[in-house]
Amino acid sequence: MPAMGKLIGSGRTADVYEIDEGWVLRRNREDWGDAAAEGAVMEHVRAYGYPVPRVRPVDPPTSRTDLVMERLTGPTMVEALVAGSIDAREVGTVLAALLRQLHAIPGRRPGTRVLHLDLHPENVMLTPAGPHVIDWGTTEDGDPGLDWGLSAIILAQVAVDDLPIAGPARAILTALLADPADLTEAGLAEARRRRAVNPTMTSHEVELLGAAEELVRSLASSREP
Repeated sequence: MPAMGKLIGSGRTADVYEIDEGWVLRRNREDWGDAAAEGAVMEHVRAYGYPVPRVRPVDPPTSRTDLVMERLTGPTMVEALVAGSIDAREVGTVLAALLRQLHAIPGRRPGTRVLHLDLHPENVMLTPAGPHVIDWGTTEDGDPGLDWGLSAIILAQVAVDDLPIAGPARAILTALLADPADLTEAGLAEARRRRAVNPTMTSHEVELLGAAEELVRSLASSREP
């Protein structure tokens, strides 16, 4: 098990620590997720050229809590948006491109594709080498429609909330759905179901799901040929 250094970040399910030059330790809290499985997926998609941090082996290699990965430099898309170095339309366009690039990668089960299932602006870092996707704890193999549904409904929950970032979130969502061909009815319905039972969601966030789904449907239908 690598020695932990300074705490440099915390999220809803994990903490991130410095360990040595160029590498960080991401430690899951309360047995959340499976770090070994997450690292394996990251290495799988990286082998196909997908932009993710490199992963370094840990001891034991089957650890469910510890993931050692490359330390990326650069802001998240949200940080860059707040700083004014990227606009909402570009954020949505890049997210759509990242989803399509990911779904070109075969899954580990025949007939499936790799899904991220939490691809939104806080999980994309803008590094000097380009956008990199982080936080693969929810990944699985399946149908791309579910990935599109989750990215859309996550953005829509922010867009229908009473927050300063609601307007930019709607603009990002509009750009994401500029071509909604990959968003499916089944994928959107399952995305809402999963968000409703997600243990990291607040009751307020759950209450927003109905309005969020309506917004996604409205924007997608307005883009259909």
